[in-house]
Amino acid sequence: MAIIVTGASGGFGRAAAELLLTKVPPSELIFTTRKPAGLADLAARGAAVRFADFDDPASLPAAFAGGTQMLLISTARVGSRVGQHANAIRAAVQAGVKHIVYTSILNAANPTNPAIVKLDHRATEELIEASGAAWTFLRDSQYAEAIAAAVVPPALASGVLPDNAHDGPIAFVSREDCIASAVGALTTPGHEYKAYDITGPELLSFPKAIAMAVEISGIPVQYKPVSDAAMFAYFDSLGVPRHASDDPVTAPIPWSSDDMVTFGQSIREGYFNVLTDAVEQLTGRKARTLRSVLMQFKDSWPKSTQS
Repeated sequence: MAIIVTGASGGFGRAAAELLLTKVPPSELIFTTRKPAGLADLAARGAAVRFADFDDPASLPAAFAGGTQMLLISTARVGSRVGQHANAIRAAVQAGVKHIVYTSILNAANPTNPAIVKLDHRATEELIEASGAAWTFLRDSQYAEAIAAAVVPPALASGVLPDNAHDGPIAFVSREDCIASAVGALTTPGHEYKAYDITGPELLSFPKAIAMAVEISGIPVQYKPVSDAAMFAYFDSLGVPRHASDDPVTAPIPWSSDDMVTFGQSIREGYFNVLTDAVEQLTGRKARTLRSVLMQFKDSWPKSTQS
């Protein structure tokens, strides 16, 4: 038995690799990446580190050889990553992988969900379903760390947060819990042919999240509900690209506004109004609260000028 982690030099993949090393002998782990040198320390601990590029199918058979399970971490290129995923799924099954765990999104299978990210995720799920391998889909809610590290700091700095999610309910989930859930799906039995909605422990909203950050920081912020068009304009002003790319040269900001605006619309329209105990099912512990994640990041936020 060997577990493959794709994209193991990325944030999610690296953390999953580190956690797997605490649960599985390193000889049973295969970490693939476009930058093997960045995982030299994991190779030194006994894991196999191999070059793999989803845009280069010829690189994949050797990368996946000997693997029986795979954590397929979705790539960053929203709108054009299905081909990458297809290459990986095909090569994995040909190499003998029997179980694929995939990082997806809430309501990926709902055809009315307006979030464009769901198109890639559902298309990938369908490819995995048709591949002949057993599957587990981890349909994640919005990362709490994205709120703490990407949404709150500019809001505190400017004193205003324009947002198109409005009062839509959402159970923000820690990325740490998503990673632990993925590892749980790989290392404990009984998860084949199941889709899990991975959420935090409480339904909140963006206004409530910002109110919590204001309470913690002591810095006032005006929450400003805006239209989808105004949200695009806001992201344009920040230099956020309209479309995603996982090439840091062409897209130094790792987000895209078409993804985020339709994501906000999806929240506003109730597609993230989901609350489960899947994190506890998969990890054996309670999911982290948004407040705990905000407290973790608060020292990196702008500081209040009030005495």
